[in-house]
Amino acid sequence: MRGVSSKSEQFTESVIRGMTRLCEQHGGINLAQGFPDFPAPAEIKAAAKRAIDDDFNQYAVTWGVRAFREAIADKVQRYNGIACNPETDVTVTCGSTEAMIAALLAVVNPGDEIVIFEPFYENYGPDAVISGATPVYVSLRPPEFTFDPAELRAACSRRTKAIIVNTPHNPSGHVVDRRELETIAALCSEYDCIAITDEIYEYILYDGRQHVSLASLPGMRERTITIGGLSKTYSITGWRLAYAVASSDLTAAIRKMHDFLTVGAPHPLQQAGVQALRLPDTYYRQLAAGYAERRTVLADALKGVGFRIYPPQGAYYIIADISDLLARLGLRDDVEFCNWLVSEIGVAAVPGSSFYRQAELGRNLVRFAFCKRIETLREAARRLTRLPRVQPVSSGDGTVAR
Repeated sequence: MRGVSSKSEQFTESVIRGMTRLCEQHGGINLAQGFPDFPAPAEIKAAAKRAIDDDFNQYAVTWGVRAFREAIADKVQRYNGIACNPETDVTVTCGSTEAMIAALLAVVNPGDEIVIFEPFYENYGPDAVISGATPVYVSLRPPEFTFDPAELRAACSRRTKAIIVNTPHNPSGHVVDRRELETIAALCSEYDCIAITDEIYEYILYDGRQHVSLASLPGMRERTITIGGLSKTYSITGWRLAYAVASSDLTAAIRKMHDFLTVGAPHPLQQAGVQALRLPDTYYRQLAAGYAERRTVLADALKGVGFRIYPPQGAYYIIADISDLLARLGLRDDVEFCNWLVSEIGVAAVPGSSFYRQAELGRNLVRFAFCKRIETLREAARRLTRLPRVQPVSSGDGTVAR
């Protein structure tokens, strides 16, 4: 019998989800995987139950229930400033992860180049392999996790088919501002390529920052695929509801890929998604305020035991530098540290190397998720006090200045 495909040998299983399994084995607190441990809004859950009872239990239209697509189009026009026809411009997908691979399969030919900013969400590398794209990486440099425009320009060529933009950014929490987006837009126009934007954390913003969608900039509506979803905003990561918004010609290709990848997203949950997108503006303000409080609790806990942190501008993760702790504990790298942390301290984090193409670039970093109840974060803080104390070597409060 012949062996497995060469594609399957070019990447590993998810490190993030692997840390969740390890956390369960040790009975730890899961600050690794980005899912909340608190309830979804009651009205959304009630809508899902009603939809099941009303027998929305068979296949929906492949690219999404009409009422859900209309609600998405209304939201995208109102919040993101993107003109959107629900009949021709929206594809409902099984999570933003599927939206990304469907988008890449729809536009990439083998050998085409795609630009990926690093650190990156771990799926983007395997997505490049699966779609046959050649990834070209551009560094996001701490402490701001911004890119050098000259480096981005050097990464682009006539072979560039797409630039992937994630804002707010996972894992760093950087919110890509209008100036940075304008730089990307200009290069997309110059090199006649498209942008694929992952905006799944669009409502989770701090310190007065505003979310700007690349497709809302002049000239970018027709050359951007905008990916959004309900998982993070409504604390329903297990529902796997997301969408891709693009021009009609790009959408037609995305819909074909989506059809043969998953057929369609769960019908009753799409019905409930209509209810989710009708929540009042107060919901989103409370969402951001709640996460700002959680950010403070975890940041204070990490700084208190000697981590040097990069405070996030958005999303719900904190990247921490563990250089001092590695030296104190006699551990080699981020992987050893995370394995030790969950087995000995009972707290799970993600090794920073999983967000880089070259492991050594992230060997001194780990990522913590704070999408948890305040009580969960405080218990994690209590456990972290068992770490050997180290003296922060940067600013006096244990942060790395932004």
